Amino acid sequence: MSSPELGSEQQSLIDALAVEHAAVFGYGVVAAFADPGRADEVAADTAAHRARRDATVDTLTAAGVTPPVAAPGYTVPFPVADPVQAAELAVQIETDVAVAWRSVLERADTEAVRADAVVALTESAIRAARWRSNLGIVPPTVAFPGRP
Repeated sequence: MSSPELGSEQQSLIDALAVEHAAVFGYGVVAAFADPGRADEVAADTAAHRARRDATVDTLTAAGVTPPVAAPGYTVPFPVADPVQAAELAVQIETDVAVAWRSVLERADTEAVRADAVVALTESAIRAARWRSNLGIVPPTVAFPGRP
């Protein structure tokens, strides 16, 4: 979706939007296989990604950039058939989201986009830590969230 007219900030937002679209899809898979006791967490995480997706669409639209729409489907990085694999997918989703928002943070030209990227990166790091904790991973945090 790269275009020569786009600045690095706009391209990074387009890239982050693509990852948010994939995250919303991925959480559908997580929801299908997650422990039923985690339904509220999955719903909250899904809602957070929808809200971030919608806010990113608004930011791009306000900048005069046509935001890309979601793909008809996405491929998950590994098979998911049980609650443990669902939690592992949630960790992967949040890791991918953190990478995307860190890139936005690094390429942001405006204070508003930089602030949004910090919040998005922080929120994904917190969700990833919760999912790692659910899996019993110690430590549940990483030193530099979003570092590829």
